[in-house]
Order: sequence, then structure tokens, then C-alpha cells
Amino acid sequence: MDISDKAAIVTGGASGLGGATAKMLAAAGAKVAIFDMNEELAEKVAAEIGGIACVVNVANDESVEAAFAKARAAHGSARILINCAGIGPAAKTVSSRGMHPLDKFEQVIAVNLVGSFNCIRRAANEMILLDPMESGERGVCINTASVAAYDGQIGQAAYAASKGGIVGMTLPIARDLASVGVRVMTIAPGLFETPLLKSLPDDVQAALGASVPFPSRLGQPSEYASLARQIIENQMLNGEVIRLDGAIRMAPK
Repeated sequence: MDISDKAAIVTGGASGLGGATAKMLAAAGAKVAIFDMNEELAEKVAAEIGGIACVVNVANDESVEAAFAKARAAHGSARILINCAGIGPAAKTVSSRGMHPLDKFEQVIAVNLVGSFNCIRRAANEMILLDPMESGERGVCINTASVAAYDGQIGQAAYAASKGGIVGMTLPIARDLASVGVRVMTIAPGLFETPLLKSLPDDVQAALGASVPFPSRLGQPSEYASLARQIIENQMLNGEVIRLDGAIRMAPK
């Protein structure tokens, strides 16, 4: 798919992987709607790239519905959806502090997994009404999983479960939507220089980067955005999960 002049939605698009992706899409000529909880930052990035900001909680369907309506009114129905919104609080299943709080587990699943699925179903419901392009394609949806889906560490039960769910739903959703020309892909990043990791001390960041086989550094959000662009532009990429991790396999802790 040619990105130029296409309407696009990026969840979690105000910073990190989503922020870099929103900027990449805008630079390629897309009309970008940024879905994010951080209104101030979303407005700032939207102003920089000539897009629009939609304050949205992806775990709340009414919020998502309203954001889709705002994006549609501004740019028309999106042909590109990239799900980057997510959270990752850590807690052991049982520890000296007691059991893993069930509401925290449910929250991670609601944001990361249910939120991603909800945005896909809403985006696809609009994509199928669009005229197919010359290739027969109507749209593409890209999810963000994590290497934690395969190598979940101590304290990552909720996060790994949510990301594992994203991995598991990629192929069946791609099969669901194949007949209407909508592709579905997932990127599973390793250790990336996101706002969370950048908040750690420099020596901790350096140690994490050194644990990556090659290149021995933290990934850059622009590298995630670059892969997202390749997925959008390469029609044969469908129904698959791509690890973007420098060959790292995470240790237990």
C-alpha cells in the first residue's frame, strides 16, 4: 500500500514507538490521528506532524468509539491502524507482599489485548466499506506484541499473557479479514529506547543494551517505525508476527 494521502490511526501515538510511527506516517504523506491518554503530548505531536489528537482510553469502548468518529470526521475512514498503546506494571504471581492483585492483571489484559482487538474490529468495520485499491487491498492493521510473549520474565505474568494473546490472535484475524482485503500483522519488539527504559539510570540502560546479541544496544523507536512502513508497503506480509529484537532471548530476570 502506498502510504501517501491515506488516513491512519496510531494508538499510543504521542510517544515512544507510537510517536515515532506517527511521525513516519506523516512524513510519508499520511493523514494521522493520534490516539493517546496524554492530551498535552498528543496535541503537541499532532501539531508537529499536521495530524489530529484524540484523547482515548483504549480499554473503554465508548472512548474508542468517540475517537474513531473524530478521526473519521477529520480524515475519512482509516486504511492504516497501528496499535502501540500498552501498559506493563510488574508483579509476581505470589510474593512476600501477597498475591498478584487481580484488578491489575485484568487492567493489563484490558488495555493491551482487549484494547488492541477493539481497535482492530472498529477499524476493519470501516475498512470493509471502502473501495478496494487497484491491488484489491482495503487496509492494514499492525499490532505491537513483545518478546515477553515468548520469553516472559519474573513479574511479567500479566504483560506476557496480554502480548501472547496478541500473538495468538494475529493469524485468525488475518484469516477473518482476508476475503475483504484487510491485512493483519504484529511486531514483537525486544528492548527498545522507550520513555520507560529512558527513565532508568544510564548504567542500567547500558547493561540492558549490552545484553542484546547484535546490535548490542537498545532498539530505536525509528527502527520500529521503519518495519511498520515495510509492512504497510509490502502486500505479501500478512498473518505473521515479526520479532524485532537483535536476537535477544530474555533471561528469567
